[in-house]
Amino acid sequence: MTSTPSPAPAPARRLPVRSALARGLLRAARWKKVGTAARTGIFIGAPHTSNWDWVVSLLVLWADHVSPRILIKRELFWWPLGSVLRALGGIPTDRGAGGGGLVKRLVEQARSEDEFVLVIAVDGTRAKTDHWKSGFYRIARATGLPITLGFVDGPTRTAGLGPTMHLTGDVRADMDVIRAFYADKHGVHPGRGSTPRLREEDAPTSKDAPTSEA
Repeated sequence: MTSTPSPAPAPARRLPVRSALARGLLRAARWKKVGTAARTGIFIGAPHTSNWDWVVSLLVLWADHVSPRILIKRELFWWPLGSVLRALGGIPTDRGAGGGGLVKRLVEQARSEDEFVLVIAVDGTRAKTDHWKSGFYRIARATGLPITLGFVDGPTRTAGLGPTMHLTGDVRADMDVIRAFYADKHGVHPGRGSTPRLREEDAPTSKDAPTSEA
């Protein structure tokens, strides 16, 4: 039996009310937003020390009129929650069977839309992890999309967007740049964030090493 692909989220739209609401919530919570979101690329949300990091990261993007895409487990797309998740930019993701062709679908979607911002939390939530998930690296290399280093820093109550970069395929060199940026970024709960490092950096050669799905 073959499965029918789930419909893609609607194209990105400018939502001035949501943008104003996001800016208002950030001000009310006394968070300072810095940087401006790109209209195309992969947004890394890190450090991801709690669900609040995720919420603040989304508010930062919404404040810039960005309607981000978010990878969400396919099992959660039951009615009526599925409609809500798709409206928020959710992309159904099959964690088994090699991701169900996820990377290929993302490549096609990124090439067919004028604006495409995919948000990925690369490290663990609530607890430290030894390595970041390498899915963001594989997707960025496959799509040719740049990555934007988003961040949340609890001690300074600052959140926003850092530099945008194209990955070179030299995993160690790329991660050295990313490590330098996140060296002083701590998340909502300092101490829970993990050092930006991929398992593939330990391989004999790190060039284009990540091969796992997101």
